[in-house]
Amino acid sequence: MLSFQDLLPAVLFPFIKQLPRCWLRSAILLDSQSLKFLAFHGWEQRVDQHGRVYYVDHVEKRTTWDRPEPLPPGWERRVDNMGRIYYVDHFTRTTTWQRPTLESVRNYEQWQLQRSQLQGAMQQFNQRFIYGNQDVTPTQNAEFDPLGTLPHGWEKRTDSNGRVYFVNHNTRITQWEDPRNQGQLNEKPLPEGWEMRFTVDGIPYFVDHNRRTTTYIDPRTGKSALDNGPQIAYVRDFKAKVQYFRFWCQQLAMPQHIKITVSRKTLFEDSFQQIMSFSPQDLRRRLWVIFPGEEGLDYGGVAREWFFLLSHEVLNPMYCLFEYVGKDNYCLQINPASYINPDHLKYFRFIGRFIAMALFHVRFIDTGFSLPFYKRILNKPTGLKDLESVDPEFYNSLIWVKENNIEECGLEMYFSVDKEILGEIKSHDLKPNGSNILVTEENKEEYIRLVAEWRLSRGVEEQTQAFFEGFNEILPQQYLQYFDAKELEVLLCGMQEIDLNDWQRHTIYRHYTRTSKQIMWFWQFVKEIDNEKRMRLLQFVTGTCRLPVGGFADLMGSNGPQKFCIEKVGKENWLPRSHTCFNRLDLPPYKSYEQLKEKLLFAIEETEGFGQE
Repeated sequence: MLSFQDLLPAVLFPFIKQLPRCWLRSAILLDSQSLKFLAFHGWEQRVDQHGRVYYVDHVEKRTTWDRPEPLPPGWERRVDNMGRIYYVDHFTRTTTWQRPTLESVRNYEQWQLQRSQLQGAMQQFNQRFIYGNQDVTPTQNAEFDPLGTLPHGWEKRTDSNGRVYFVNHNTRITQWEDPRNQGQLNEKPLPEGWEMRFTVDGIPYFVDHNRRTTTYIDPRTGKSALDNGPQIAYVRDFKAKVQYFRFWCQQLAMPQHIKITVSRKTLFEDSFQQIMSFSPQDLRRRLWVIFPGEEGLDYGGVAREWFFLLSHEVLNPMYCLFEYVGKDNYCLQINPASYINPDHLKYFRFIGRFIAMALFHVRFIDTGFSLPFYKRILNKPTGLKDLESVDPEFYNSLIWVKENNIEECGLEMYFSVDKEILGEIKSHDLKPNGSNILVTEENKEEYIRLVAEWRLSRGVEEQTQAFFEGFNEILPQQYLQYFDAKELEVLLCGMQEIDLNDWQRHTIYRHYTRTSKQIMWFWQFVKEIDNEKRMRLLQFVTGTCRLPVGGFADLMGSNGPQKFCIEKVGKENWLPRSHTCFNRLDLPPYKSYEQLKEKLLFAIEETEGFGQE
């Protein structure tokens, strides 16, 4: 005979499953053994005025919704002479401020496993590219000049220290500044989504990526650089953007080189001390990286390895600076609990410098950030759609709120959210006096917007500010204004040469078969496009341009390993859609190859998450 308590979950589950995750708080029924554990370790179980169970830690004087768990085997909690609590790992003989959990220990063990596999990963990493020879430094890339020819009577020369200067034979004077862009960097920046390019004759024109048009009229002044000039077709030319970006880096490059000496055993701390001891101008010189005790000269390869190893070291969860976006999403985001490291803001400023150096010196990093973080680097706004790649469950909760009448459901929500950092629960008002403002059908759009913005920032404003202070010291953010978030990821992480056979071999189909004409057309399309568009397609479906070391066989989704999937969905006049959480492409049953090609190109060329779910 089943008791009422046995039947209760079965009765409530269909209703609970429909509720958004952010409203669910489960009360755990504790047996006598669990209560003894709580009391022995200084914990107390309480119930708030809403009937929700929470726990009080009388040792650390904090509260949490989650039932406290014992420390993992081999760990010990201690208190230093300042009264601060820290934790000792007797296996590795290391300490950390962050309370270890079974999950954090697993993350650290996984990080150590990845570190042991770096040698094999380096071989694949060294094959990444954007365009051209990656060993060419900014000062060696002078053959490309997007500003066109010099004005009449001018000449470009180089002095004995390698610095470029310009001679005006008309006035018989010299100057350091290029006469074609005098004062250009100090002018008012272009509006959001605009880019300035130059014709083969050196005439500037302007590209509006918002409307996909071009014009000779400067949107800042309304003046035309050329009257009745020839029409220029709009093209989203990533290669041209990269060359233009490198040209501006060349203008900032300094002569000679600097030496950076780091030990492999203390790579993070050595790199921190070295980079922060140099001035920003020095860090724009050619890098000469030295690992003590290792013979060899750095003509690019050692610096490339240093960027690779240090970028992997930065994600070490024991530093508590960054965290994984999710359990199965290894993109990085700033850890809101980083403040437990007393010097965390100094470290974020250092990391900002390091990331800017990677872009400036055309070096790739091993780990990537979340797309919303790339948007923040680009000073682009983030919104509800960006939340899906960071927290799909929370995103689905807000979509549920958006699509349902919350007043009919009888759910009381207010303009406030609970945030938990290191086990401590705090309430945060989304607007002034938000905890007393009820969410209704009329104002729920505002609530959704505010709660999405909060989830994407989560109180990491100080860390973000420190990051950008370091970043802008090396590379002003305005230099990246022409890129979108996906292009910036490729610029920072590089492109891999995609193995088409590996892609086809590890792709699954739903309502299609390998011999369906739409599937055959799809692979024909993939073979015809260049590698940059393949990366755009990969980003469109999976949310990132990076492939695991094991290739398509090791692709991850929100629920674990998830192969690339193509599903038959929709009608022939529909556009393709993607589900980045499941690496799935919804491909309508198009009637011809030309139609499929047109729709797919339109989808992957969109820069702001077109057709993604």
